[in-house]
Amino acid sequence: MGAARRSTVVTVYAAITRWRARYLDRYRAPLADVLLALTGALFVLYQGPTGVDGGTITLAVLCAALILLRRRRPVPVLLAATVVFVIVVVLGRPPDGMFIVAGILTYATALYSARRRHWFYAFVTWSALMLAGSVVYRTGWWNADQLTAFTIIFGGAAWGDSVRMRRAYLAEVTDRARRAEQTREEEARRRVMDERLRIARELHDVVAHHIAVISVHAGAADHVMRDEPHRVWPVLGHIRVAAGTVMKEIKSVVSVLRDPDEAASTEPAPGMERLGELLAELRAIGFRVRHEQHGEPRTLPAVVDLAAYRIAQEALTNAHRYGDGSATFRLEYTADTVRIDIVNRVTVPGGRHRDGSGFGLIGMRERASAAHGTIVAGPVAGGLFRVHAELPVDDRAINRLNAREAGNHPA
Repeated sequence: MGAARRSTVVTVYAAITRWRARYLDRYRAPLADVLLALTGALFVLYQGPTGVDGGTITLAVLCAALILLRRRRPVPVLLAATVVFVIVVVLGRPPDGMFIVAGILTYATALYSARRRHWFYAFVTWSALMLAGSVVYRTGWWNADQLTAFTIIFGGAAWGDSVRMRRAYLAEVTDRARRAEQTREEEARRRVMDERLRIARELHDVVAHHIAVISVHAGAADHVMRDEPHRVWPVLGHIRVAAGTVMKEIKSVVSVLRDPDEAASTEPAPGMERLGELLAELRAIGFRVRHEQHGEPRTLPAVVDLAAYRIAQEALTNAHRYGDGSATFRLEYTADTVRIDIVNRVTVPGGRHRDGSGFGLIGMRERASAAHGTIVAGPVAGGLFRVHAELPVDDRAINRLNAREAGNHPA
């Protein structure tokens, strides 16, 4: 019943999201323009000093039309509105709502105009109204209402400029973050490739030289073994020294990839024999793991054994960090593969914690690839997250998995 209810909620939410994307987001701006135009017209109609007459209605309709056109041509609309408002002032005492419309238009000019000359346009509008009022009404025009008109007109310009600067700042920050992320990823990839090439060159130089020495001494040992057996021991000693040198050189080069804490550790690499300890540690901290094992456990190749343990460890750790406190762990040994399947319910949308780096999933994929295996990790239906890995234990299984992978990803 709970799963059906959650499925219904998800379906309804998805339908609302699609409706919003199709209709609300698409028509939000036109609807807002119509609502603002009606509001401006109402201010003109219901704030007239002599009541509503034909002239006030005409002015209200003109104000509504000007508001609707303000986004496309903000400067011409403001200049046309200034001319209309001057005519209204000359013909009679203007309604107070007219100045509110003037503030809306100066706001639009500051926000949508290609040039940042909003203070000049606001000054032109206010000066024209004040000049016309002074000529018609002389000293009777100047009162506290004109201070209100000044505040509305220049306040609209200031508000529009503030919104414009904030939008530009957010766009710049977003663009910088996007470019920084791209640059960081490219730099990380470049550093990884450079480091791999450097290590590969050094390993090639070191190993090739000493392997050549071993080959020469092995040939000499074969020769002296037949003719002069008593001289074989110094040759074998040279082979042993050369092999030891190869091991030391490889260790010194590869050590740059190790963590400093790992360098001092002499503990062997973990494998599936330590799976019980891992599960016990997780249960000790309150994480509930339902473990199912199928097939007869057996000794795995070293690379597969390490990869299987690390994949299980990383997947269970992620389930503990981002899940609801429980997980199902299914381990299956088949004739030629070992399969790992871990499923947990996530509590963070998308299965990713906001503080997560995503490197854990990358590491699991790299380990599976190193063992010639496959792995699928991601959210599934019902708010679950699943990690499914299949690792081969012999050449036959490797060929089968490679063929299946090629079939799933045609060229």
